[in-house]
Amino acid sequence: MDYSAYIDYALKEGAADCVEFTLDEVCFDSRTLLKCMFGCSDWGRNHTCPSRAGNASLAEYREMLSRYRGGVIIHTHDKALSQRISFEIERRAFIDGYYFAFSMSDCSICRECAAVADTPCRDPKRARPALHSVGIDVFKTVRALGMNISTLSSADDEQNWYSAVFID
Repeated sequence: MDYSAYIDYALKEGAADCVEFTLDEVCFDSRTLLKCMFGCSDWGRNHTCPSRAGNASLAEYREMLSRYRGGVIIHTHDKALSQRISFEIERRAFIDGYYFAFSMSDCSICRECAAVADTPCRDPKRARPALHSVGIDVFKTVRALGMNISTLSSADDEQNWYSAVFID
């Protein structure tokens, strides 16, 4: 598959990097759930969180995602930009005939998730889970693709945000 138009779009819109991947390059590791449960202050506070009732299990996500051939991973230094670019690539891929195109990104649609107030999601058509929340080892996956990622040693370090669009 030729993902060059999607990669070009992401770079034009300000992504630091955007690369294609095949499904066999995505590293699934259920330990990501441990980091969500015991390392994330938002655990249970967002509609896209793996802790929310009704969300798919890691095994279910892995099975669903295993049906894709690949896609693109977008790297930015801004969470909202990462999500905006991934949404647009999903839309473009859908129009191009890839009707199962699916964007995944840390959700940044709302300032505070409606789940905090125990109310329904304000934008369920666009809310998406983060890569790590479905069992993807983001560090191992993006490093194997030659992208930059490291743990932050201080709050002043530049943040890396990764989104992906699975395309088939």
